[in-house]
Amino acid sequence: MIFVYYLAAALLVFLSYKSLRGGIDYLNYFKRELAKPPSQFTPFATVIAPCKGLDEGLEENLKALLDQDYPAYEVIFVVDDENDPAVAVIEAVSHENSKLVIADKAIYSSQKVENLREAVIHADPRSEVFVFVDSDARPSPNWLRSLTAPLAEESIGASTGYRWFISKTPSLASELRSSWNASIASALGANTASNFCWGGSMAIRRAIFDELNIREQWAGTLSDDFAVTRAMKAAGKKISFVPQALTPSIENCSIGELFEFTNRQMKITQVYAPKLWVLSFVGSGLFNLVMSASLIILFLFPMSTLTWAAAMITLVSVTVLSVAKAWLRLAAVKLVMPGHSAHLDRQMLSQLTLWAFTPAIFFFNSAAALASRSIKWRGTRYEMVSPRETRLIGRR
Repeated sequence: MIFVYYLAAALLVFLSYKSLRGGIDYLNYFKRELAKPPSQFTPFATVIAPCKGLDEGLEENLKALLDQDYPAYEVIFVVDDENDPAVAVIEAVSHENSKLVIADKAIYSSQKVENLREAVIHADPRSEVFVFVDSDARPSPNWLRSLTAPLAEESIGASTGYRWFISKTPSLASELRSSWNASIASALGANTASNFCWGGSMAIRRAIFDELNIREQWAGTLSDDFAVTRAMKAAGKKISFVPQALTPSIENCSIGELFEFTNRQMKITQVYAPKLWVLSFVGSGLFNLVMSASLIILFLFPMSTLTWAAAMITLVSVTVLSVAKAWLRLAAVKLVMPGHSAHLDRQMLSQLTLWAFTPAIFFFNSAAALASRSIKWRGTRYEMVSPRETRLIGRR
């Protein structure tokens, strides 16, 4: 049994070292991308923003979409109900380059997917690029220019950013969610073959969107971004991660909302990317098992034994490597979010400590995904029968 512990501990230390190397690459990638001159590739773009309900800071988020440093673009706001409270906010901020579209109620897909499928039909004929953004994201003024830039290369099928959670009034739940989400954000980088699309900040050339028949590929699905990722990889198209398109989501959450969000993400992953779900389940299980066993050994074994020394070395090594990775990741994010530096500085303590607890949440999320494919999303409950079949269970 002790020999098994030695092997598992050695594996965890090795994986922590690999993660640190990934953090170094992540920071260096951000620096290289930021050093590039502003792109001159600025075709007419259609930005599509599905909305539902009143997100925290919704007015500021939507204004940010309409105030982009980009020569010619339109914004399509789409809802599923003309009486949705978001409509009043949309009408208050809209101008001549924006429009409101009302989608049908979803029956065989998620409401977000139904909204997107409806919105693309209303895109301006001049549009060469489709850009998709979540209503809880607050992009910087150069977000659109940066996100469309990689599409100048024909080998790039899609470009993507990701979210970074920031809370105005930090709480344990909000900071845990940010730390949990941060580990996924740093999985993106220079490797265009292994990157994935995130539907909250994503751009696709209209020609490729039509070539891959994305609108029809969305039919029956719950996850817009996983469906796009699968289509891109099946067609051999590369996915470019754009650091400048990393967008802050400025909102707080409760413990219940933390687990509703994280469980939903892992349940979607289990259906759409089962290999990634298995890696998360095994990886988080390994971390929790080895770190717990190491703490137990420190209390039960005499200090003079080899096993006690191995446990101490494991705990110290994993802690140092993980703290360094978290610091590198936050340093990279601060480069592309200078307007939120005060909030990010305030996150320093939580980012350097809460990584120790997020594997337990990941393990719980993975187990929850094994037990059920039912999720609640924006007031609607769905069951994911398969990647191409979604059943609507109930709507609030």
